Amino acid sequence: MARRPTLTPAGRRAVLGAEPGSGLLHAPAQVLARLVAQGLAARHPRPPHRHYLTPTGQELRRDLARTAPEPGDPAPRQRTEAGPFAALTGDQPAPPGDPAVRAREVRTAFDGLRELRRMTGKDGSTELPCPWERSHLVPAAALALEAAGLRPAAVDETGRRLLTGYRVTLAEHQPEAVRIAWPAAPGDEPAPGASVCELVRCAAALEHAGWQVSEHPQRDGTLYLLASPRRA
Repeated sequence: MARRPTLTPAGRRAVLGAEPGSGLLHAPAQVLARLVAQGLAARHPRPPHRHYLTPTGQELRRDLARTAPEPGDPAPRQRTEAGPFAALTGDQPAPPGDPAVRAREVRTAFDGLRELRRMTGKDGSTELPCPWERSHLVPAAALALEAAGLRPAAVDETGRRLLTGYRVTLAEHQPEAVRIAWPAAPGDEPAPGASVCELVRCAAALEHAGWQVSEHPQRDGTLYLLASPRRA
């Protein structure tokens, strides 16, 4: 479960008060700066430099709205889902609950990301990754993969791999790229070439989402991918 970011009362009001569709924020500059530092908001690069909720901020807003008390309620209502949204990179436990609920959350987060692209992109285009994605490479790539229907790997509390799937990590020696592999869980060895096929699907999903992808063979015959956000 992802840990909820610590919000000041002013930050909580700003997140809850963001415009539902665009995520546009209305708050004092110091509140906005703190939300940006927490990865919950992004500053539009062009004047008048408005601030918008990131996909993480959008999900936190929905989470806060679910737990906010109605007028006259003696106490906050119980949360109906487990924590704010977090992209699955392949190094977390499998999310609990209904897979259909998770799928809806992923679609909502990816739609929010596309809206952020539209707000910050040239001429409102959603084709290229936005500044938030460039500063959050691993969760951005993982969100694109999960939104495309790819399965993330999963581990237990000790780090032992439980599920076969994609794993996204920062690329070594390439600060603007991520590495995508398809590790197998013990006892779930895929058929020859299966992991390669899945990584080809990962590459196609990332390219469709505006990433530049290259394939790299390994000595055991498997592949890994390197991906970075396209700039043009």
